[in-house]
Amino acid sequence: MDVSVNQRSKIKMHEGRKRVLEGAFFLAVMGLSFYTIFHGQDMGQVRSALGRLSPAALCLAVVTALFFVSAEGIMIWYLLRSMNGKSGLLKCISYSFIGFFYSGITPSATGGQPMQLYYMCKDKNGLSESSVVLMTVALIYKFVLVLIGIAMLVFWHEPLKLYLREYFLLFLLGLALNLTLVLILLAVMFAPGWIKGVIVKAEKLLVRMHILKGSALRQERIEKFVGGYQESVHFLATHKGKVVNVCLFTLLQRCSVFVLTWIIYSGFSLEGSDVMTVTLLQASVYIAVDMLPVPGAQGITELMYRSVFGVIFAGGYLMPSLYVTRGISFYFLLIVGIVVIFGNYLYRRCTG
Repeated sequence: MDVSVNQRSKIKMHEGRKRVLEGAFFLAVMGLSFYTIFHGQDMGQVRSALGRLSPAALCLAVVTALFFVSAEGIMIWYLLRSMNGKSGLLKCISYSFIGFFYSGITPSATGGQPMQLYYMCKDKNGLSESSVVLMTVALIYKFVLVLIGIAMLVFWHEPLKLYLREYFLLFLLGLALNLTLVLILLAVMFAPGWIKGVIVKAEKLLVRMHILKGSALRQERIEKFVGGYQESVHFLATHKGKVVNVCLFTLLQRCSVFVLTWIIYSGFSLEGSDVMTVTLLQASVYIAVDMLPVPGAQGITELMYRSVFGVIFAGGYLMPSLYVTRGISFYFLLIVGIVVIFGNYLYRRCTG
């Protein structure tokens, strides 16, 4: 009994230290990113350019960003409802903003899904059902992103190389990492015994090499990870129509955040580049940085944006467009996520 209590206490302390370190790392990266993008800029010129941005375009960009995050919540609600989940639409949308916030402040977006699962279970949704829904949404999310990347590589190869230049290899790396993750998740779902054996052997090897310490908790997490995706196989097989609907809606969701850059482009009354070019270039930036182990892909996203869109946003509009686009699609949504988390906290305190 005491051992169990002590173990839980140690786990909580470890998780607390981990969150503090992740928060400090996020703030350090954010500070470095801000210094990089603001250093040496003529802020008077930037303010002048921002003053020429159409208020209608700015409002539309904000609505598009909110839709991007809310769309995941709609998909969670749609799938959870078919499994007799307890949460309504607004609750599910709140899970999406919570997930965005924790994904944005943790390396490789690893913190979002565990926190979503925590809040879903707090709202009396079953652990198994919640896990299956989140895993299904995550798999389809990555799958659609990979399809977009492959389509760009096949049908838009030359323009992609021309615009990306030295970042073309980073795009290929990002696409390869996303594709590898999708293949691993599919292997877990359809060949659980084999993939579990590989993970267990790898874990034992790392323990023998003294890279990792032996941990019963890690073994338990491996079991849950593989078991959760096995349940997802059954869900996918028995809800094919819903899966197709989620795939199509995910495609719309992905395109919404990519087209946000063109909304800003048109808001500055710029001409010369069509909506398809601007949208695909933003998609290429997203794919390139999506799997990098940096919170919110800060720093590298801004550097790549400056390189890729330098020709598109000419005449002193490059940095203003970066501030608005990145500010709305990432930092603004982080703030909304914080508000949602705080709102959830107050609601739980008031309702007991």
